[in-house]
Amino acid sequence: MSTIAFIGLGIMGSPMAVHLQQAGHEVRGHNRSPEKMQPLVDAGGTACGSAAEAVDGAEVVCLMLPDGPDVEDVLVGEGAVLQHARPGTLVIDLSTIRPDVARRMADEARRRGLRMLDAPVSGGETGARNATLSIMVGGLAEDVEAARPVLEVVGRTVVHVGPSGAGQTVKAANQLIVAGHLQVLAEAVALLEGYDVELGPALDVLGGGLAGSAVLEQKRENMAGRRFDPGFRVQLHDKDLGIVTGAAREASVVLPVGALLAQLMTSAVANGDGGLDHSALLRGVLRLNGRL
Repeated sequence: MSTIAFIGLGIMGSPMAVHLQQAGHEVRGHNRSPEKMQPLVDAGGTACGSAAEAVDGAEVVCLMLPDGPDVEDVLVGEGAVLQHARPGTLVIDLSTIRPDVARRMADEARRRGLRMLDAPVSGGETGARNATLSIMVGGLAEDVEAARPVLEVVGRTVVHVGPSGAGQTVKAANQLIVAGHLQVLAEAVALLEGYDVELGPALDVLGGGLAGSAVLEQKRENMAGRRFDPGFRVQLHDKDLGIVTGAAREASVVLPVGALLAQLMTSAVANGDGGLDHSALLRGVLRLNGRL
């Protein structure tokens, strides 16, 4: 078992850190909002006052942070994790950030004698709480194998997808697909309601056919009940679709539907829905139809 520093104990990071502690690892956690460290403490873990304190003596460092600038700040900025980690430490970034930032941070880690993986996750709050996340990992094969005892505690599917940055590229593709599913599910709900079709049976039969998806299964109740408590916030998905469009431009790839989805997600933020679950894309469809 390992001593693990876990930095970022929000909606996703907190249950992941708790799972690792319960699996027998010694987890030392840090979060900017101290109250969010309490679930880890209740599970037997240690709350640390800074990232540097959490990293002291750790064999593995896990990050689950909102965006690239946060990761850079923790690694090479004020948090100085790469400065305080001892040589050979395995740094696993579970955040969703730009692929080029992931590559640059991995290069910097190697320069300092550390090992680093980009390992973004998919599955949302439900996947984090149930330890059923899908984890797409970029980095050296030997480092991925070293990380498996950690990653397989929090994820059901752990796949090495290529060199540094590849994990983030696959995650961008994932977020593109999820946004597309959410948008067309929202439009389907609006269509069904426009004809006064009972949603429950209609979504049951749609879910049993080719239209079925994990998005439909997990988000149907949100849309049917207009309950949008965040499992994954609109503002984070908006950030992720910015990563998608930026990565597409960098690779000279045209994504016409992706560009539209990015605009629709940004519109949701502009209309005050940024703090809601991303299933609140339904609200955008309802606005377009004069029903909100």
